[in-house]
Amino acid sequence: MSGPTFTELARRRQFVDCAIDVIAEQGFAAASLAKIAARAGTSKGVISYHFSGKDELLEQIVLDVFTDTAEFIGPRLAAATTATEKLTVFLETSLEYMRLHRAQLLALRQIFPNRRDANGDQRYDNEHGEPRERAIEELLREGQRTGEFRDFDPAVMTVTIRSAIDGALNQWAHSPDLDLTAYAGELVTLFIHATRGES
Repeated sequence: MSGPTFTELARRRQFVDCAIDVIAEQGFAAASLAKIAARAGTSKGVISYHFSGKDELLEQIVLDVFTDTAEFIGPRLAAATTATEKLTVFLETSLEYMRLHRAQLLALRQIFPNRRDANGDQRYDNEHGEPRERAIEELLREGQRTGEFRDFDPAVMTVTIRSAIDGALNQWAHSPDLDLTAYAGELVTLFIHATRGES
């Protein structure tokens, strides 16, 4: 069977982008298919031709943003040669991506706590958070193996790093003028000292 045409893919991309904008601007609850269709200049029926419903559209948003994030950070991380460099690159590029993709990350900030599974649990807590956490933890363990990093619990440090990045997003959501480049510099200084045990 042939896949979607270029036109169909472009149309799907348009609906994803419009959904991101509506969710980021108006919040999860207000982001109905009708409002997304209006933003795209079309009808709900046209969206339904490309997506089975709002759930599939939300899934596509999350998939696209996580894929885009990995493609943005991954090559830079792979080019770093030491664990210290990798930690620095990870923190800097995470906030750089944030700065360049405000609407996407604000949309995820709305989607994550509001999407629930059949049991009422948050849909994305583990499925999409664990790969990022595993990558951070492996980076930290690598630094300990090479002697760059001091002895600490990598799991605890991983949660702390993840929380610091998420905290930057929360701060930026309320203060759009926040200097994320300077913020990243402070995080680098903080975690290099924390991992290397420097005073």
